[in-house]
Amino acid sequence: MTTIEAAAYIGKSASWLNKTRMSGTGPVYLKIGGGVRYDMTDLDAFLAGKRRTAIYDFANDNTRAALSAA
Repeated sequence: MTTIEAAAYIGKSASWLNKTRMSGTGPVYLKIGGGVRYDMTDLDAFLAGKRRTAIYDFANDNTRAALSAA
């Protein structure tokens, strides 16, 4: 997927994806020639890693969030 397509898929802006590519905090991407592409399985994995059970980290049950994703 292109950056614009990937952004629409995960519900973010293309600008957000561009910024997270620079900081290394976004989804995994492919650099092919001069272009950037995203694989749908990488985007799904990124989204699955963002599952939460609480607002605050100390109360977040990552194990339960991961199990509900399976």
